[in-house]
Amino acid sequence: MGTRIGIVGAGAIGCVVGGLLTKAGRDVTLIDQWPEHVEAMKTRGLRLSGTCGEHTIPVRALHLHEVQSLREPLDLAFVAVKSYDTEWATQLGLAYLRRPGGVVVDFQNGVNDERVAAVAGRERTLGCVITISAGLYEPGHATRTDTGLVGFKVGEHDGVDSARARDLARLLNEVAPSKVTTNLWGERWSKLAVNCMANPLAGLSGLGTAEVRTEPGPRRVSVHLAAEVIRVGRAAGHEVEPIFHITAQRFLDAAEGRGLAEVEADIGRDAKTRAGGRPSLLQDVLRKRRTEIDDLNGYVVAEGRRLGVPTPFNEKVVELFHRHPVGTLTPDPAHLAPLLAMLP
Repeated sequence: MGTRIGIVGAGAIGCVVGGLLTKAGRDVTLIDQWPEHVEAMKTRGLRLSGTCGEHTIPVRALHLHEVQSLREPLDLAFVAVKSYDTEWATQLGLAYLRRPGGVVVDFQNGVNDERVAAVAGRERTLGCVITISAGLYEPGHATRTDTGLVGFKVGEHDGVDSARARDLARLLNEVAPSKVTTNLWGERWSKLAVNCMANPLAGLSGLGTAEVRTEPGPRRVSVHLAAEVIRVGRAAGHEVEPIFHITAQRFLDAAEGRGLAEVEADIGRDAKTRAGGRPSLLQDVLRKRRTEIDDLNGYVVAEGRRLGVPTPFNEKVVELFHRHPVGTLTPDPAHLAPLLAMLP
């Protein structure tokens, strides 16, 4: 697996992965819709920095309109775009995928595996939960910001420990330690909880990845956000995997006042390993881009309504974002006041 790799969406994560795979000798094509970013990679190479080391790597980068120039089919197509771009990006990757045997990898935040499979077919789809962090603050330069022990968790939709999942995990080991999971959905909901905790609070306030874990007010709000995600995930039939190495049940107990201080301390425990990072939603706010709020907290709210599970903290988060049209939100800690007022 992995002879020819296409990454549709060369954002921060896509660049870290694509750059390091290229450096390891893999045949990688980075495809993106930000013209200045693609041109920077074409002319200067891709610069990587941060916890992955300092590298300038000659990469193959294509604008969307240049993808038609690919001469050989892809063995792997990573879908690494924002959730709201899932369908067209999957279709683009699928159009250039080897048949038979080529695989589309859902390489996104949110719970988009079924959306990818609806386009590509479940038999051609693998899920991958990303636990590394990265930023892209200028064209052609991505920074890895974490020091996590596990970088990627690869899984089949049906939980089978398949040969192709193991092959993909071995490939991703060239970027960061990776493993196969037989509980893809539980891992997805765990990552969804992380995103629903950190991303909106950072986007509203301007706090970084470490600060939303250590500032007492936002951290306590995040406990309630996570508890709601876990309740909805469990109602949907999934056993949510640990979040920040904290079991899901402890979040539920903490939201009801049992062991709250201990959970908060554990949330802040490894915050220093994320120092200097910005959650992706905050990066979007600062760049005046559309955010994924409707595909993160909004998804939890919608599923909660479908399943009869209340999600007041997540509903309030979505409401606060919807008060600001795309590109008009200026991060300010004062935006968190309505959420802080909800704390018991």
